[in-house]
Amino acid sequence: MFGRWVAPRWQKKFGAPYVHLVFGARQTGKSTLLRALLPDAAVWLDFSRPAERAEYLRNPDRLVQQCRALPRSARRATVVVDEAQNVPAIFDAVQHLYDSDQRRWRFVLCGSSARKLRVTGANLLPGRSFLHHLYPLLLVERPPARAPEARPQPPGPLPMPAPGPVREPWFAEAELFERLLFGELPVVATAARSQRAELLRAYTVVYLEEELRREALVKNWPAFARFLQLAAAEAGQMINYAGVSREAGVSLPTVKSYYQLLEDMFLGFRVTAFSGSPRKSLLSTERFYFFDVGVRNAAAELPLETAAVQANPGPVFEQWVGIELWKRLRYLGSGKLHYLRTKAGAEVDFIIAHRGRLTPVEVKWTEHPALADARHLLAFLREHPRHARHGYLICRCRTPLALSSRVTALPWSCV
Repeated sequence: MFGRWVAPRWQKKFGAPYVHLVFGARQTGKSTLLRALLPDAAVWLDFSRPAERAEYLRNPDRLVQQCRALPRSARRATVVVDEAQNVPAIFDAVQHLYDSDQRRWRFVLCGSSARKLRVTGANLLPGRSFLHHLYPLLLVERPPARAPEARPQPPGPLPMPAPGPVREPWFAEAELFERLLFGELPVVATAARSQRAELLRAYTVVYLEEELRREALVKNWPAFARFLQLAAAEAGQMINYAGVSREAGVSLPTVKSYYQLLEDMFLGFRVTAFSGSPRKSLLSTERFYFFDVGVRNAAAELPLETAAVQANPGPVFEQWVGIELWKRLRYLGSGKLHYLRTKAGAEVDFIIAHRGRLTPVEVKWTEHPALADARHLLAFLREHPRHARHGYLICRCRTPLALSSRVTALPWSCV
């Protein structure tokens, strides 16, 4: 077991007398973390197992019978249901038990897809539940292999103060190219390097096809496979629905539903255009990012070799930084991520809107940032003097550099 940033927060929140819903993509470490935090669970169901899933699909009330058979105790009995979305009726059984006696049981329901729950109108226990999410590894959870010198560092664009002491060690250190190629999934980070490519290919082919076919979420798998490859290849760019529709050979509404499906399965997210600028002729199309660059590389059917990233590292580096910022905002529970681009070509890669502040962030592959690299950041800061006080250029410089009084260049390891 390795340390996770959310572990102290979850440990504290799980003590609250509510049903706890834990969501996140497959292989982000949900089950591993829950087993570490809840070692004394009285009931642990896993609906990814066909036999167990079939049994409770036939009789969801079996959970009620199991829980009522548990001996009463001064402590609440912990009941964990993994991949709960596979048996939507289980949510009704949990509500029945929770409403009958809130102090007797503690329920933790875990899922890797919200699509089936939404389609079936499953009961998500409004007013009775806390919602938690788990994502691939943060930079703090998997430190850089070449950490900056042990000296005070300037604050980054979105600091992540620890929510409490983490008892377990962090994941093994990793250098930048390793991250850009294989991503930050825990199961990949802990695997031997020779096995990582195969794990990622299996994730995008075996897991996705199995999940989508079983739930009948996609009627035309070959068409979805073509869409997935195109969406991954264009990740980080403005969504071109018409172009993807034409190349994948499916209708425009179908393409939009496919993008929504990726979001429902926690496999991707959208970054909206910033709309609070006085600039004219702003582009407003959304951008789409996969939740992990390793999964994105595999889905795009790129060679999972260092040379493939070295050939054009800039776009993947930008995606990696954007995903890191997105994960932080999600864990912090507030704020949004935007981008800005004008028809004239002026662009700011990311704008963090958090607690009334705007923080523009540019990403450059350079090792030697110059003031000219920050011209769009400075323009944005001039246009928003009240809400935007400082901008950041994330790059590969060795130490933080003050490019101006309002723009700092940061090594990627200091994000």
